[in-house]
Amino acid sequence: MSVEQTVAGHYTHGALAEAIREALVASGKDPQRIAPQDLAPVDEFHIGGGEATAALFAQVAPASGARWLDLGSGLGGPARHLALTYGCQVTGIDLTDEYVRVANDLAARVGLAGQVAFRQGSALALPFADASFDGASLMHVGMNIADKATLFAGVRRVLRPGGTFAIYDVMRTGDAPLIFPVPWAASGQTSFVETPDAYCAALTAAGFAVTAERNRTSVALDFFRAIQARIATQGRPVLGLHILLGEDAAQKSANMVRNLEVGTIAPVEMIARA
Repeated sequence: MSVEQTVAGHYTHGALAEAIREALVASGKDPQRIAPQDLAPVDEFHIGGGEATAALFAQVAPASGARWLDLGSGLGGPARHLALTYGCQVTGIDLTDEYVRVANDLAARVGLAGQVAFRQGSALALPFADASFDGASLMHVGMNIADKATLFAGVRRVLRPGGTFAIYDVMRTGDAPLIFPVPWAASGQTSFVETPDAYCAALTAAGFAVTAERNRTSVALDFFRAIQARIATQGRPVLGLHILLGEDAAQKSANMVRNLEVGTIAPVEMIARA
């Protein structure tokens, strides 16, 4: 089995659409009449959730009508944010076929099928023509991709000159071994965290100019502490990322927090220009 097949298998749920539908019903929502904000607990699969998405894209403020590519688009939360907040036309690509099917279904349910669309594919072999997009984003995806050089070269190819590349990834900031499992990998077999310096070097080699970088560790730790406090007082919500994380959701989350606390990893934003 290839690394990409293993990664797709790691994220595949098997009955994700039904699990989300049941959780919506249990939350008092009608699955046939949902708003984008109703999906926020489950469709923002990265540290900080929707607030982190808003913070990243506020730095680039895409123009209305901009053609945007979201790599590793998951269930489509960031894509829908771009469409609703900035009026972008968004294409998402993701390795996991189940995620793509659910993302397209959710987009239709919230009335955004004409503005966002998702397709299955590899970020290392982008099926798009040169200069197809005004901007691109990568949110908690690079940790599953070893070949950052090919990844960034492909993004540069499909961006128009002057296009924006917004990155929000978990990056290595310390030398201690990672504690597994974590949300993106069960073991080091499919975990390829790199330092911010390595990202900058690969981006520069691909023809990008890195214009901004921001470490979000303090925000991340506050985010997890708030979640833990809510669970302690209110219990775990029925609709949440634990649906995606699976039976060992608590262990993955605890390991993520521990890796952050000891400084082995950090969520880092980078903005680059083509």
